[in-house]
Amino acid sequence: MRLEDKTVVITGAASGIGRETARRCAEEDAHVVVTDVDTAGGEDAVAELEEIGAEATFYELDVTDSDRVHEVVDEVADTIGLDVMVNNAGTGHPGDSLEDIDDGVRDFVIDINVNGVWNGCHAALPHMKEQGHGSIVNVGSLASILGLPKQAAYSTTKAAVLNLTRTIAAEAGPYGVRANAVCPGFTETQMLEQYLETQGDPEAAREAMAEQYPLKRLGEPEEIANSILFLASDESSFVSGHGLVVDGGFSTC
Repeated sequence: MRLEDKTVVITGAASGIGRETARRCAEEDAHVVVTDVDTAGGEDAVAELEEIGAEATFYELDVTDSDRVHEVVDEVADTIGLDVMVNNAGTGHPGDSLEDIDDGVRDFVIDINVNGVWNGCHAALPHMKEQGHGSIVNVGSLASILGLPKQAAYSTTKAAVLNLTRTIAAEAGPYGVRANAVCPGFTETQMLEQYLETQGDPEAAREAMAEQYPLKRLGEPEEIANSILFLASDESSFVSGHGLVVDGGFSTC
């Protein structure tokens, strides 16, 4: 078991990539700490994990609330330990030109996608440094490496996540702490569904999107979760400061 006797904290774990990551980590014998603003979804995720015999705990958590993030991470670290921190919680915004994106939308996306990841790292690092080991996995995006048109705020935040990850790897490496990012392409999640609903004909938009990928399909949450699991586990023990692109070949085109 790749995560036996390890505790993994995952933000935004009530659905999508976060929920699949929770399941995969549980299957590898981790104690999974599910966190999300969605209490019903988070509790349902924990119930699912317990059904397969996993140890799982839920905390209601808004990642933009720095004090609450520290409170949760401190409690977990002090009671059951902290080996892996997966900063997955994120949000998008409707497609629009930069000059037409409302300041409130921009600030909302930055608060969750940048400050939320910062808060998770800020809370986890002291514990990991003190114990001399730990793995931080931040969820970036294809937008971490490519400027996506009509996605200026989102692209800005995901580029920030990747460079923050690299900085943490450089700073925390001497303490035995690794930091990496996963950069997925478009993945079949609720956030993608919400985006497609704004496109008039969602199915046509999905097909057109898939055609842009060499594999001619979009990603599945489990495929991204498997990549997160790799970076969380000791199988990637000499990997740090890396942005693992999981995009079906899109960025090669």
